[in-house]
Amino acid sequence: MFAIEDELHGEPGAEFATRDEAMAELQRLATLPWDEPPNRAPCMSWETCGRNYSVVEYDQSCTPWRQCSVIPMIEMSSKGVKWLA
Repeated sequence: MFAIEDELHGEPGAEFATRDEAMAELQRLATLPWDEPPNRAPCMSWETCGRNYSVVEYDQSCTPWRQCSVIPMIEMSSKGVKWLA
């Protein structure tokens, strides 16, 4: 299972069966304004903050799930979108 998570705010996001599905969602998020949901940061200083989206792979065969990998993908702020990978 793959998830998109905001590493800056420790916020879990949507879950996907494949990495390709997660990447498609990241591409969609990158086209949306940084200061509007779902990209608007949840903190009080959102105007000077942003989001750091990562794709996280989990092994669901054990409880609790085991994190297999974390790949930082996007830094998003008022400065724009920066793809990391």
